[in-house]
Amino acid sequence: MRLSKLCLIVLLSAILGGGSPLPLLAGERAALQAACWQPSALAARPGEELIVRANRQLRAPDITGLNAAVPQPAAGTVRRVLLPPGQKLIALTFDLCETSGETAGYDGSIVDYLRSQQVKATFFAGGHWMASHKARTQQLLSDPLFEIGTHGWAHRNTRLMSGLDLQKEILGPSAVYTSLRSELSQTQCAAPLRSAFSTIPDRPSLFRFPFGACSAESLAAVAAAGLIAIQWDVATGDPSPHRSARAIADAMIRNARPGSIVISHANGRGYHTGEALPLAIPALRAKGFIFVTVSELLHAGKPVLAETCYDAHPGDTDRYDFPKGLAPTASPSWESSTHVRAGPSLPR
Repeated sequence: MRLSKLCLIVLLSAILGGGSPLPLLAGERAALQAACWQPSALAARPGEELIVRANRQLRAPDITGLNAAVPQPAAGTVRRVLLPPGQKLIALTFDLCETSGETAGYDGSIVDYLRSQQVKATFFAGGHWMASHKARTQQLLSDPLFEIGTHGWAHRNTRLMSGLDLQKEILGPSAVYTSLRSELSQTQCAAPLRSAFSTIPDRPSLFRFPFGACSAESLAAVAAAGLIAIQWDVATGDPSPHRSARAIADAMIRNARPGSIVISHANGRGYHTGEALPLAIPALRAKGFIFVTVSELLHAGKPVLAETCYDAHPGDTDRYDFPKGLAPTASPSWESSTHVRAGPSLPR
């Protein structure tokens, strides 16, 4: 699964070439958001973060034509980025996942705080979540601080999927994203600000595997879709309701290093994350860190690639392949030869 440097340059530059926001037009993008939503509509609403259990079998949208024009070889997953000396960039990421058995939440307190502090971030949104939260998705799309990557259609384990089902899990969110972007561009409030859409990518370029688990086949499918698989090197542990805000903040402050990618949640499963950010962000800024989107981080240095997906160490997401309480007896052979390596810088 190793790539030549040329292959990786072609893959990353093709995917990210038009994906980062254009600074000169960021003001127009902010104006777009202001024209389409009053501040009160952007703000958090009490109870919106709550998860509602319900069997909602939303049909995956048509994915015809969404694979990359020229399929790329699987490049592995990006865990962090090696930066030039003196640069202290860091990317905060927030998962917005939803299964077919629920309507997940939207933790507006997290988004409100990021906006108030002008902190850039990347949201990895599931297709099911975007379909359930159309206005919130469009608000995030219109915000110059943020970018949206995807996170599976219904948060299913792609290690256990193949064929068309696997393609729908990977490409379904891209179809929803494209549809919602198009709908926003056709609204009356957006009409005077068409140029702002040049800073909103036509389709997402980043993908995060549900459960942080992947297979050789699903890695290849992500590459064929023209997407870059993004993992993380700093986990806050916020899906645990027993993890305090102080513990979440300490994990970020203690483990962050230049080029880190931090994973948290903003779908009602980021327990205490909204309380942790006001503790962590000022402390990280005091250490000299600058917050950027994942795409900006990838442009700034050399991505550190792993040939498989894991949380803290290879094989630790195997448990999601088995019924609750049963442990795997052995890791699949393709995981046993995991390597982490640095890819080349993007051409500037």
